[in-house]
Amino acid sequence: MRTLHAFMLAASLCSPALAGETFYPAPEGKGDAPVLVVYSSLDEPLARPMIKGFQAANPDVAVRYDEMLTGEVYDRVVKETDAGQKTADFAFSSAMDLQVKLSNDGYAQRSDLPMSERWPQWANWRNTAYALTFEPAVFVYHKPSFRNEKPPASRAEFLDYLNRHGNDIYGRIGTYDIERSGVGFLFMARDQEQFGDIWTVIRAMGAAGVKLYSTSSAILERVADGRFVLGYNILGSYAADWVARHPDVGIVLPKDYTVVMSRIGLVPQAAASPELGRRYLSFFMSKEGQTIMARELQIAAVSPDVAGCNTATGMQALLGAQLKPVPVSPGLMVYLDQVKRARLIARWNEVLRTQ
Repeated sequence: MRTLHAFMLAASLCSPALAGETFYPAPEGKGDAPVLVVYSSLDEPLARPMIKGFQAANPDVAVRYDEMLTGEVYDRVVKETDAGQKTADFAFSSAMDLQVKLSNDGYAQRSDLPMSERWPQWANWRNTAYALTFEPAVFVYHKPSFRNEKPPASRAEFLDYLNRHGNDIYGRIGTYDIERSGVGFLFMARDQEQFGDIWTVIRAMGAAGVKLYSTSSAILERVADGRFVLGYNILGSYAADWVARHPDVGIVLPKDYTVVMSRIGLVPQAAASPELGRRYLSFFMSKEGQTIMARELQIAAVSPDVAGCNTATGMQALLGAQLKPVPVSPGLMVYLDQVKRARLIARWNEVLRTQ
């Protein structure tokens, strides 16, 4: 319960909206103020406290915030750079693989910042791509369905539960469709690396009539109203919001291992104003910026300087080696290889259909 209470303090990320542009004038009111351009997959209302905090510290800077989907962030940076044009000063996205690819392929520039040396090693790729959030994958469950037994707390327990109750709960479990969900694919790829018996779990889910979705909300909605009893590998930041608003939804951080994904920030190589981009990234990584993220954006902070339950430091103090953050490294690009990606998806589909 202590672990759940700690994690509950991490609240929601809204679903991505259609691309949109929002302009924040410089607070000091100069019409010729320099403009920081941000490409981001984070909903603009959630980003607003960070932007306001940045402008409070930099009142001479205006901000143009372009909200778009993760693939669009990558495509815009690549296309504009390849065309010899200027692009965003800062790019922020939950597509870890695509952000690392930008860095690895020369589309991001080095940013040596005050926090660079102290940033966790797993969260910093050559001072060009930085993990700025800490978001675990969790099991979610319908509390009234577990009045007579505890919900599974590991993959082995998940498998045992499916073997014992698969017929009774047929069609009442959900997870991501890894063909349509980038986060789902990332979590499945990590499962394959971390858990030698993962395909037995997937086979048992298939036998129990697992339902596949591309969004967290579709699964959480069905757990909340009791149509589903379990959701597997759900992004915890979304799940925590549902738990806060729906008393019948519970969260378990798997005790065998808990995969943690992050949103990555970088300064593009072709940034129009790279110094503004570095200034924003530096603020994002500062104690003030990370505190804003943890307390106001309600997304867990990475910085070792920020304490509390809604931080990587706080979660690691409680859970230790159970947490398995996805390292910011070229290893993330393995499954961008279309052949390897196709093989994993083909095996996933084959195993799900095997009875």
